[in-house]
Amino acid sequence: MRRRARGATRPAEGTGRPAGAWLLFALLAAVLAGGAVASLTLGAVAVAPGAVWKIVLHHLGLGGAEGFTLQEEAVVWSIRLPRLLLAALTGAGLGMAGAALQGVFRNPLADPQLIGVSSGAAFGSTVGLAVFGTAAWGLAGPLFGVLGGLAAGAVVYVLSRHQGRTEVVTMVLAGIAVTAVGIAGAALLGYSLRRPELRTPLFWSLGSLSVATWRLVALTAPLVTVSLVALPFLARSLDVMLLGDGQARSVGVAVERVRGLAAGLAVLAASATVSAAGVIGFVGLLAPHAVRLTAGPAHRRVLPGGALAGAGLVVLADLAARTLASPLEVPVGLITAVLGGPVFLWLLRRTRTLHGGWG
Repeated sequence: MRRRARGATRPAEGTGRPAGAWLLFALLAAVLAGGAVASLTLGAVAVAPGAVWKIVLHHLGLGGAEGFTLQEEAVVWSIRLPRLLLAALTGAGLGMAGAALQGVFRNPLADPQLIGVSSGAAFGSTVGLAVFGTAAWGLAGPLFGVLGGLAAGAVVYVLSRHQGRTEVVTMVLAGIAVTAVGIAGAALLGYSLRRPELRTPLFWSLGSLSVATWRLVALTAPLVTVSLVALPFLARSLDVMLLGDGQARSVGVAVERVRGLAAGLAVLAASATVSAAGVIGFVGLLAPHAVRLTAGPAHRRVLPGGALAGAGLVVLADLAARTLASPLEVPVGLITAVLGGPVFLWLLRRTRTLHGGWG
């Protein structure tokens, strides 16, 4: 009991590290900016940073068509820039979603992929594409993905709750089962219908940003942005809820309403990214914990910090995915899995130690 109580009071520690938080945010912003420049300049066709800048200004109507070739313009504006923006949106959405779900579940192992939200979104998105195709302005995939993610998250939440708390082992096992069913369902539809818009089973299980277009960015950005803007307003309530539902209610927090709203916004962000880029795992696990280790566990830092760290992580992972084995492209989910697998095992052992056993 002593270990559990000590772990429960940990949210209050985050109030004393403002300097570390600002330093971390500056570092994460620099990493994201550096990754963005590298993503736009490096590849099979190398483009100088100056030419990239001129291309962007030209398409914004702020510059002429000098200083770059037509090939460079096509590569940067039509391929690399939408891919970069989709990577940043995906990472930011998954990073903040992971931070929010960990607060909602009061469990450091909560992650959109590990608790089945991502696979549920993949299956839902496939169903939407199979039934409606690209009709309704292409919104069928994202909207059905959100419904699938919500359903999967609800199943795992109900199965893992026992006597007012979340059981670690049950949550992990339920997440594994839901993930298997969701990915299998998406793959089965893809194989049986053989329609290109359903994409491949590899896309749904390991993710890819090679499908990025300006239209896909335009469909994904509003859904992710809603969560990125709204979730930080729940930061204080999530901090209090980490101390327990009873204590949260005693200070006026509407626990069930906050929990449902935070979970819904997290699922919205994660499902939107899955519909656009497939399942890119462990981002929601890696990004928030990188922030917690430096800036403390207060959600007012972990939520925006997780978004910033997630964006940088996916941008760099995508850069590695398309350059490490060039001209072949490695699924970006493989890169994040190589990084996230060891961290997950460490967190699994740490959680067991803090709780004095599996509970």
